[in-house]
Amino acid sequence: MDKRNSKIWAPVISLDGFRKEQTAGRDELLFNELHGERLIDKPHKHDFFIINLFDKASGVHTIDSIDHIIKDHQVHVLFPGQMHKWHVYAGTIGYQLMIERSFFEHFAPFFRFSFTNYQNHPVIDLTADAFAQLHYEFESVKQELKRENSLIPLITARAGVIAAIVSREAESSFTEFKVYQSVPRLAKFNMLIDEFFREQKLVAFYAEKLHISPNYLNILCKKHLKISATQLIHQRVSIEAKRLLQSTERSIKEIAFELGFADQAYFSNFFKQQTGASPSDFRENIHVGETPSPLKAT
Repeated sequence: MDKRNSKIWAPVISLDGFRKEQTAGRDELLFNELHGERLIDKPHKHDFFIINLFDKASGVHTIDSIDHIIKDHQVHVLFPGQMHKWHVYAGTIGYQLMIERSFFEHFAPFFRFSFTNYQNHPVIDLTADAFAQLHYEFESVKQELKRENSLIPLITARAGVIAAIVSREAESSFTEFKVYQSVPRLAKFNMLIDEFFREQKLVAFYAEKLHISPNYLNILCKKHLKISATQLIHQRVSIEAKRLLQSTERSIKEIAFELGFADQAYFSNFFKQQTGASPSDFRENIHVGETPSPLKAT
């Protein structure tokens, strides 16, 4: 049985909450600079896209319940709906682009992989050259935003360059990205999972879409990703289940139905097999607290 209580669930903070503190901006996007300590210890999420570029930095950034160590020359990518909190330590220097969904769509194709890949690997270490390139593009966006009549096509082009550099560095850092670049069928499979995982959990459905047999799809996954095709589908379902349990007041039964399970018991058994905890135990251990101040919750 779902244990409902009086917790305040993770708030959703919009772009308007940051406009007063912006370094530069317009309706579609904001540029902010990070200097010194920043602390937000209660999880929240945004309804917009964020790219954080760290120059000199230390601290801990928790994204979707996973702690990431903040270091010099990193980029942190956050998609709408992802849960996060952080403690950025004193002495940190960084830069942020906060981008509305509608504007993000203009340059999203330059993120060459499935968005789930970036959500699974939101923190990317940069080479010195890559950091210098990104810093130049961030600075160029800032300067353009400061113009009285800033040009959206120019900002869009620079945002596309930023997305392309981030994708290149992600591909260099993570085997998963290399695999999807070198095996297009697996890249397509991953994108199909993103599109259909709520309704379709059988390998045969995806294999038919890819015009191959379920057995061959499974062979590809095991050879290149070291997991089965079914496990890849289940990982995506599990990620979404944890996000919904953490960030919404919906009952476990409602979440089960939203994720395409016939009943709550089936969903609960699936979730426990994937995570080692029941949905109710996972939810009880979250400890979500007060709504954070938007001006600090960056």
